[in-house]
Order: sequence, then C-alpha cells, then structure tokens
Amino acid sequence: MIVHNVRVYPSKRHLPKKNQLAWKIAEIASDNAKLNKDAIEMVINRIIDNASVAIASLNRRPVVSSREMALKHSRKNGATLFGVNSKLKFDCEWAAWSNGTAVRELDFHDTFLAADYSHPGDNIPPLISVAQQNKKSGLDLLRGIITAYEVQVNLVKGICLHKHKVDHIAHLGPSVAAGIGSMLKLNTETIYQAVQQSLHTTISTRQSRKGEISSWKAYAPAHAGKLAIEAVDRVMRGEGAPSPIYEGEDSVIARILDGKKALYKVPLPKKGETKKAILETYTKEYSAEYQSQALIDLAKKLKKRIQNLNQIKKIDIYTSHHTHYVIGTGANDPQKMDPNASRETLDHSIMYIFAVALEDGSWHHVKSYTKSRARRKSTIKIWRSIKTHEDKKWTRKYHDPNPRKKAFGAKVVITLKNGKKIIEEQGVADAHPYGSRPFRRMNYINKFLTLTDNILNKKESDRFLKVVQNLKKLKSGQLDKLNIEVRKSNLKRNLKKGIF
Repeated sequence: MIVHNVRVYPSKRHLPKKNQLAWKIAEIASDNAKLNKDAIEMVINRIIDNASVAIASLNRRPVVSSREMALKHSRKNGATLFGVNSKLKFDCEWAAWSNGTAVRELDFHDTFLAADYSHPGDNIPPLISVAQQNKKSGLDLLRGIITAYEVQVNLVKGICLHKHKVDHIAHLGPSVAAGIGSMLKLNTETIYQAVQQSLHTTISTRQSRKGEISSWKAYAPAHAGKLAIEAVDRVMRGEGAPSPIYEGEDSVIARILDGKKALYKVPLPKKGETKKAILETYTKEYSAEYQSQALIDLAKKLKKRIQNLNQIKKIDIYTSHHTHYVIGTGANDPQKMDPNASRETLDHSIMYIFAVALEDGSWHHVKSYTKSRARRKSTIKIWRSIKTHEDKKWTRKYHDPNPRKKAFGAKVVITLKNGKKIIEEQGVADAHPYGSRPFRRMNYINKFLTLTDNILNKKESDRFLKVVQNLKKLKSGQLDKLNIEVRKSNLKRNLKKGIF
C-alpha cells in the first residue's frame, strides 16, 4: 500500500497526469492483479445482501417510480431490472438507476466509515448492469466490483466530504468508473478521464440527508452510478474531463473541500498488489444508519436490565462526533424528534432508533418505522428524554486506522426517577467483523430469506442463491441469471405521467 499526498497546485505549475490522484486510481483499476479468494467470497456475500434489500423494497414508492422510468428505456441485449422478467432488457444506465434505488431505499446494505461515510454496495448495481449489457463473465464482474470497493474505501479513508456538507456519492462516482474500467479492461488513460468526469458530475450537498429527508436519499447513489456509466461511455468515444479534477487551482479540493492549502493522504495498493479493501467493510443487521447498529444491540441488552421503562428519567448517549452531529441531538434538527417525520428521517435519528429498540427489544425493517409506531406515546416519551454528547474517546475510536480498534458505538447512561443509573457501552455491532457474532455466508443467506419471504417463491429463491454462489464460473452472457423475478401482478405501478 502506498499513501499518496494530494494537494492543490496553481495552474502555472503543471502537474503531470501521472502525479494526479485520478491517474493513480486509474492505474490500480487497469492493473490486472491477482484476485484475493476471501475478497471473491465477500463479493458474493454482498451481492446476496444487495438482492435481499432490493427485493424487500420493490414496492416502495421511490423504487416503483425509478422502475417506471427504467421501463421506458428498453434495449435489446441490455440489462435486467430487479423483479422484472429477465427476458426483458433495458439500457444499462437506467437499469443501474432503478436497481441502485432498490438497493439503497431501505438503508440496509453494507457500510464503511473512516474520514467519511460510504455504502460501497452502491457500486454493485451499476457494475452488474454494465456487465450484463456487455456480455461479461462472472470473473470480469468480480474484478470490477473488487476494484470499485478498493477505490471507494481508500477515498473514504483519505478525504472527508461531510465536513464541507458534500454528500458521500462524490466518492462513489469515481469508484464506479474505476470498477467499470477494470471490468471492461479499459486502458489507464480512458479510466483516468472517466474517474475525473464522474467526480465532476457527482458533487452534491448533504441536504439530501438532513431536514425533511426525501426519496432522493435513495436516488442519490443510483444517480451517481448512472452518471459514472455515462462518463465511461463518453470517454470510450474519445472525450475528456476537467483536469486535474482533484488538484487543480479551481478543483473540487480547492473550491469545495479543504481549499488551496489542503493536504489529503490517500492510500492505494501498489502495482500488482492484491485488492482486498472489501474485507474491511461491514454489513448491517438492522435497517438503519450504520452508526446505530451497535446502539440497537446495546438497547436490546439494556431492556433486559430495566423492569419498568416508565421509570426512565433521561438517557444520555456519549458517542463520536459523527454520531452526535449527524444523527444525534448535535444535528440541531427538529425533524429527528418529530413523530410525523419521514421514514428516511427516522432512520437518521439515533434518538428514535434507540427508543424503539429499547422498548421493543428488537428491530424490524418495516414495523419499526410505521407511522403508528413512531406516534406511540410511550415511545415519544423515551425518545424525547434522549440527548447525545460527543465524547472525544469515541471520536478517536471512530477514526482509529487500526480496523481492530476502530469503533462506532457509545456509552449509554440511563438515569431512573429514583436516581439510579444504568450504564453500558458497546464499541461495534454484534454483526461487525470484530463483533460478538460476525456475519458469515449463512447470515447473509438468512437475511435474504427473511427479507424476501412472501415475495419470492422457494424455487426462484433457491435458484438465485445457487447461481450467485457459483459466480466465479459464470461465462460470458450468463450474468442475466443474477436477476430475480417476481410475479408481474405483484409489482406495483406508478402510472402518473412523466416526460419519458
């Protein structure tokens, strides 16, 4: 692994492309390094995970709308849409748009947290769509996904976006472009231009994750994947990009991030080095913001210690800067305490999440977010008794470069009306790679079976699980088998007239 110093250069001082971060990303994408066996198995896990949450969200309004848009862009020998008959094909960028929305909608797929946030599983829908349309093999797809994870994880380690209220999809666009380049075996120059275009077009603000959080939270990564596909298509036709996109005098770093005096340190593999950053990422057991995963586990345990929840006077959560200021009371966002808030807002409120998990002793991807559940008087009482605080200890743990020491949890102090205090803390979720019961292949399969129950018939479910676990052996043109079909009559429609 090489740590690259990334800073701004004035226009009068020419920065050779080979010294630019986008070129270094392109170099690892075009590097035909040996695939790591554990990384291959983890890709399969994450495809299963993506399919679980995508199928579970098929009839949610944002997904229905995105699918309607994709249905208007049919293409012979194109890509498939989740839920739709696999014989029907669509333009790959629109398939990526629809499938990416389905994957992201429930906020229930994988995560990696470092200097910034990410859901690297967002890379998978656009890569599968491009692979299907271009008749690639299972090995080609594996190489592309492994590269995409490698790029996104390392950008997330080195460059903080949220400090400047920039949405994390700004790291996703370049990683999708790099992954597609790797999968299609494009040359370094082409990938370099595509990475730059993708970054340039995927800069947006974090308002999508604050206030009245709308369906755009699910659409944003799908849109980034779509834009990356289009960027690759343009540069394959000989078109270029703003350059240098990271280091230029009026670049993303100079004008949007830390400014002209910025210095970022971004790690990337050496030439020929095996890519295995995917092994540092982690999936979700619960459908909520990742920083709430350990706290849900903690709430479930605390419930067993409190005989009467009515005796709670207040709850203080001591946690990281990120948790406090993004999903905690430090966000100063009244929506996060509002029983009438959207589901998208509630899954970004640690106060709501902790209150429900404490009261129910469980978590459900649908039932925990219903309007009636959010408006329950006993829940509101606990919810509004919760206050979060930044604890520098937890902030340091959050940023620890050692994956075995990195933590996203908190210390919880529950004060009862009689003055008694109940104190517990937990660093990582039980399902985390270093948690008490890390997710293995069977956990991913069980998650798939749980989330697709009453949606898929057993035959289709068994078929998909068999195919995906044999991904390495799928030949050119066989990746359509990764699609999952449901009965047409079971797919909701949005028949409102649009442009398409």
